Formats: sequence, C-alpha cells, structure tokens
Amino acid sequence: MKRILQSTLIALTILCSSAFATEAAGAGGGSLLVAMFFGFFALIFIFQLVPATLMLVGILRGLFGRDQKQAKVSR
Repeated sequence: MKRILQSTLIALTILCSSAFATEAAGAGGGSLLVAMFFGFFALIFIFQLVPATLMLVGILRGLFGRDQKQAKVSR
C-alpha cells in the first residue's frame, strides 16, 4: 500500500510539474465568461439573502414586538 501511494505521488509530481512551471498563469485580466460566472453566483447569493433578511426581521419583531392580547384557550 505504501509503495502504491509513493508511486502515485511521484507520477503526479512528474506529470504536473509543467503546470507549476508556467510563467504567465493568471497574469491575464480574465475573460467575460469568468465575470459572468461570478456575477451569476453573486445574484444567487443576493436573491437568497433578501428572503433570509425578511424572515429574520419577522422573527425579531415576533420576539421583541409589542405584546398583543392573549387569546383565551377554551377547553
């Protein structure tokens, strides 16, 4: 088992060394698709944040709001 793991790590290191050696990786300004990708997930985040905020406000109003008349419990 140790021998297989060691061989796998050596193979991955040899095969991936060219990816680590690239000089201009990430030096570009990015593309329109990358901006749209992040923008899409930002919209999802915002659209999930609005209902969560409204629910939090409702919970806080219920906890700290004025006391309403208690309904009588009939048996």
